[in-house]
Amino acid sequence: METVVSGIRSTGNLHLGNYFGAIRNFIKMQHEHRCYFFIADMHALTTHPKADHFKESVRNVLVEYLAAGIDPDVSTIYIQSDVPQIPELYLLMNMYAYVGELERCTSFKDKIRKHSDNVNAGLLTYPVLMAADIIIHKATKVPVGKDQEQHLEMARNFVNRFNHLYEKEVFPEPFAFNFGNELVKVPGLDGSGKMGKSEGEGNAVFLADTPEVLRKKVMRAVTDGGPTEPNQEKPESIRNLFQLMRLVSTQDTIQHFEDTWNNCTIRYGDMKKQLAEDMILFTDPIRERIKEIGSNETYLNKVIQEGGEKARESAAKTLKEVRSIIGFTNY
Repeated sequence: METVVSGIRSTGNLHLGNYFGAIRNFIKMQHEHRCYFFIADMHALTTHPKADHFKESVRNVLVEYLAAGIDPDVSTIYIQSDVPQIPELYLLMNMYAYVGELERCTSFKDKIRKHSDNVNAGLLTYPVLMAADIIIHKATKVPVGKDQEQHLEMARNFVNRFNHLYEKEVFPEPFAFNFGNELVKVPGLDGSGKMGKSEGEGNAVFLADTPEVLRKKVMRAVTDGGPTEPNQEKPESIRNLFQLMRLVSTQDTIQHFEDTWNNCTIRYGDMKKQLAEDMILFTDPIRERIKEIGSNETYLNKVIQEGGEKARESAAKTLKEVRSIIGFTNY
């Protein structure tokens, strides 16, 4: 049984991109591997140093994790900041990371363009904290999207550098993990890019969205004037609509709209109405579970407490070994 680690930032709510990109895999893998799923509230500080309703956002993500199917009885679910061994390992691993390699990181370059007024050290060393999240439990599998592959490669560099320096195989190399043949990219409703919280509220369909909100979002999805020739290639915005439909609709529904596209009779209003209803049908059970779990503070506190205890127990063993190898007198 291999160890799996993965986390989701605590800003905002979970959306369909989170679900299809990661959570549905989490639900399966938790029964096949030793899994640690965490809410990355420390990572969130890199771009939201004073986020409104920060504690509430962490709670929302926890509730939605549980509602989507993560089972705290078979996996470990915890809040990143509840495990003090993570920031200590993060500090230590910074000694084995080079400024040049961190500055060349693609995500760092993207972030400083988007957040030019807040280019903090946390943004620069984000890959080191991500590495600490992974190796604190000596994970070998990490479910990540395409945009995180470079970070994972850097984590392997830090691991190998540490192992080589101290001539001990302390940490195993972590590798990307996915159940399918290729990573899933769920498009946003704005016609380009991926679904995500950072792209704007209207771009994402959240698991907690009411049917009314969801219908309004989908009906505002970007379209064009429609095909002018039979079987012509779809523009990106329309491909995105069909991609979303393939996630939640029946094959007969998808085929119907493929046929109307190919014979130039497609009505985007009808397609978006159908897509909205299929999304509502898909998210209904999760939304009901969000209401049920969200009202049970006793259960949520129990999950947080027990998850933190299990995560700290695993993390403490790793950190004790690292401190001993480095040569600290108190370990």
